[in-house]
Amino acid sequence: MAGKKREIQLQAVINNQSLWDEMLQNRGLTVIDVYQAWCGPCKAMQTLFRKLKSELNEDEILHFVVAEADSIVTLQSFRDKCEPIFLFSVNGKIIAKINGANAPLVSKTIIKLINEERKIAAGELVRPQYHEIEFVDTENVGEASHKKNDPLYNIVIIKPEAVLTGKSIQIKEKIIGAGYVIEAEDKRMLTEEQVRDFYSEIAYQPDFEDFVSLMTSGLSYVLITSQRDEQEPSWEGTVPNPETESKELSEDQHEMATPTVMKMQDSLEEYMERQHLSEFCDIEENKANVNKFIDIFFPDFKSMRNIKLERIMALLRPDLFHKRKEDVLNIIQDEGFKILMQRKIVLSKEEAQTLCKEHKNEDYFENLIGNMTSGPSLALVLLRDNGLQHWKTLIGPSTVEKAKEYLPESLCVQFAMESLPINQLYGSVSLEAAEKEIEYFFPPQNVFVLIKPHVTHEQREEIFNLIKENGFEITQMKELLLNEEQADAIYFKIKQKHFYKDILEILFEAPSLIMVLTKWNAISDWRRLMGPTDPEEAKLLNPDSIRARFGQNILKNAVHGSSNVFETAETINRIFVPKNPEEN
Repeated sequence: MAGKKREIQLQAVINNQSLWDEMLQNRGLTVIDVYQAWCGPCKAMQTLFRKLKSELNEDEILHFVVAEADSIVTLQSFRDKCEPIFLFSVNGKIIAKINGANAPLVSKTIIKLINEERKIAAGELVRPQYHEIEFVDTENVGEASHKKNDPLYNIVIIKPEAVLTGKSIQIKEKIIGAGYVIEAEDKRMLTEEQVRDFYSEIAYQPDFEDFVSLMTSGLSYVLITSQRDEQEPSWEGTVPNPETESKELSEDQHEMATPTVMKMQDSLEEYMERQHLSEFCDIEENKANVNKFIDIFFPDFKSMRNIKLERIMALLRPDLFHKRKEDVLNIIQDEGFKILMQRKIVLSKEEAQTLCKEHKNEDYFENLIGNMTSGPSLALVLLRDNGLQHWKTLIGPSTVEKAKEYLPESLCVQFAMESLPINQLYGSVSLEAAEKEIEYFFPPQNVFVLIKPHVTHEQREEIFNLIKENGFEITQMKELLLNEEQADAIYFKIKQKHFYKDILEILFEAPSLIMVLTKWNAISDWRRLMGPTDPEEAKLLNPDSIRARFGQNILKNAVHGSSNVFETAETINRIFVPKNPEEN
């Protein structure tokens, strides 16, 4: 019947405020999986819940439900959260919260609370006086919700000179230190139209045309910033201890009140002026203008701002890579991960010991290291919304024994090998560790790139999009009308060829755009993205390549790129490194 609580397997579905209020009448413990309509409940925990329900055998005092945050007013503060949230209600009072699919902690919490209920029923324990977790006041959600969910944004443009001299790093550090969050950033060459639009208020100044030329001459950083929310102490991930709760709360509040980095009445623009950095960046704070420029510079920001894309490193150990690589890769893609990079690698003993350090006190450690160095492993860089936690939940605990107990449907159990009692898949333990591991196993490489004069501004934008889509970072960039000396520095390998004078004629027609692109395996990947030298051949062999799409003939073939590490270093040194300290 409509409006009644429906039972789907072991979890009741709560999808409106009335059902929520009814659920709070449950006797004993109710475990609540709070989920978003766009991502659904946490399937990885259902096996654990089914196991606990069977083992504890307490149907009268143990209940499991899934609650849709989008449809329940009480849960409005949990809307747009991309990781699972578990609430624990005892006789209608929410007493604990755990963020993330932490199976051991969730299991421990349920067992502890059920044991308490048993002792209370037997008269062996007086009910602890837990403090209830407070949610947003449901009587006045309108204004509060607007303030919480719609932060005030700024647009910051860091000028080309600051980017070229490395000042942009200091500026971003100051912004973060002032209590702001960099919500999005993009390194790009601004178009003339974008500069005129953003700086329209100073268009009357006599040197404005020179300013436009300067702003379109090299890379700028465009940032979206917001004021950091005031943080509040929480009991996330733990069950409150009634004896220590008030003491811990005062200590947390004291810690939160200590740092003061910026006067609240200061705007970001005023703060940057006081830091003597305002000449290197410009800030738009007007709400209407900010919204307009967000749509121009970051058209997907509003739809993507609640998606927490995270990059992690994963590894298939040698046995798994050898026997079931394709099965694992298919699951990775089915789970919504994008594989950004992958490489086959034979680990050294030191590398294997670092990746397996959590097992170093186990009897099988030496066998594990021998196995890890016996053949190739597959290292992957993965990207996904809430990627770190999702990968941890997907692969399960570090040993097969723990995985069978807590997450029997995890990949650890599914791909267990007789050779070792450990998880055949590895994942970064934190986002910070992930970045270090990615840099180590996928060391960045530079490639020198030139976009030729005949390529239009619209085609340049399309090439920039291809560059980003293929994982390159634009490390350096400037527009330059090349002279013969500079052209010789770029084409030094062919300057003795009979057709070189034809190349020079094309390069002297108008400014070229020169860049340094950076990523792992950059030279090889760029040459593949460029396509064959002749655009007609490129259309046949690699129709999606840049030369196939934007090349006109073998001379006007859109782009050029360095072909090896030596050539890259030589060209960058001759074109980008100033000959004396006063040059930019």
